[in-house]
Amino acid sequence: MKLIILDRDGVINEDSPDFVKSPEEWHAIPGSLEAIALMNHANISVAIASNQSGIARGLFSEITLDAIHQKMAHELMAHQGYIDRIFYCPHGPNDHCECRKPKPGLLLQAMQYFNIAPEDTYFVGDSQRDIDAAIAAHCQPVLVRSGNGSNTRITDASTLPVYNDLLAFVQTLTGKIS
Repeated sequence: MKLIILDRDGVINEDSPDFVKSPEEWHAIPGSLEAIALMNHANISVAIASNQSGIARGLFSEITLDAIHQKMAHELMAHQGYIDRIFYCPHGPNDHCECRKPKPGLLLQAMQYFNIAPEDTYFVGDSQRDIDAAIAAHCQPVLVRSGNGSNTRITDASTLPVYNDLLAFVQTLTGKIS
């Protein structure tokens, strides 16, 4: 069994320098919901690992975050898709927690929850901190150019898989395992 862990902002939905603070501000990236449904239909477990420091900054509450995730779940249902589990870090950058990416805490929690080994886990992100978290958790990093990915400077492109977006990655992956 495989586990695909996704960063949220910039991978599934459009990112914002001002944070996604409400369900109304959450907008799926074209193709991302279809990609998640493809993973579901391929019997791949799908989780989210997302820094949500807007909570620590007082920009939105955990109740609002839940409402954002409910909107995402509702839109996914229209594509016959779902997220198996969401892991998020509510801390700010100066809280020095173990769950805030680039530290691997969220990814380790996800792998433990699903009881899936790092070598059977991919982490798809759009920033260097996502790639660093995947490497620290010993899972397979994947960079997408959506979100901040187009600005992410990678040090060794020869070993890091890079795709235009989540759908391109999932189509490649599911083509290999089907």
